[in-house]
Amino acid sequence: MPTITAIGFDADDTLWESEIYYVTTKKEFARLLSGYAPIEQIEAALEVTETHNVQIYGYGFKSFTLSMIETALQVSGGEVQARLIGDVLEMAKQVLQAEIKLLDGVEGVLHELSPLYSLFLITKGELFEQQRKIHKSGLRRFFHHTEVVPDKTPEAYMRLLRTQNIPPEQFLMVGNSLRSDILPVVTIQGWAVLVPHSLTWSHETTPGQELPDGRWFEIPRLSDLPNFLKRFGK
Repeated sequence: MPTITAIGFDADDTLWESEIYYVTTKKEFARLLSGYAPIEQIEAALEVTETHNVQIYGYGFKSFTLSMIETALQVSGGEVQARLIGDVLEMAKQVLQAEIKLLDGVEGVLHELSPLYSLFLITKGELFEQQRKIHKSGLRRFFHHTEVVPDKTPEAYMRLLRTQNIPPEQFLMVGNSLRSDILPVVTIQGWAVLVPHSLTWSHETTPGQELPDGRWFEIPRLSDLPNFLKRFGK
């Protein structure tokens, strides 16, 4: 096995909870709009709008909020009450200001690995929103570098690795998304470890093409990572 010198960590649903806020807000949104259409229809319409709009607004809860407003206008035929739009905005503010809930074992794993590797936090989304999460998490002290990108593409990973003078074959990415954390990294001949989360958004679970064998692995919990890394020599 190669020598791994740098490890990248995804943030949302790898280090802290994220998707749960989308799931609960979607349900509350559908309940608020249920006077205009069946709940199942509202949820399906929001999923379509949200997936389409990441190409326009990018990723994050602000983008999701715009998608809720657009969906409200669609399902109501443009007649949604201003009060309901206000309720949607208030829900979004509560989520954006919520405390960060770290996943089990995160601090222990980062504490153990930070003396052995250069650790990178690599997350995608709206810059201010993600920087707020990083600050409130209290985890910045473990990382050599933090990077917020609009999307996690092979090109985005390569730019970061070149800037940090890290050969791709010495880099390993850890995250819960096949689309964002695994496929782009193995495409550039890096290594990746999938740590599944029970609430991963469907958009992130379908990579769109077959994953190459041999360069990515799956572990059930982040706390298993230090032991897993022993196969790479540390």
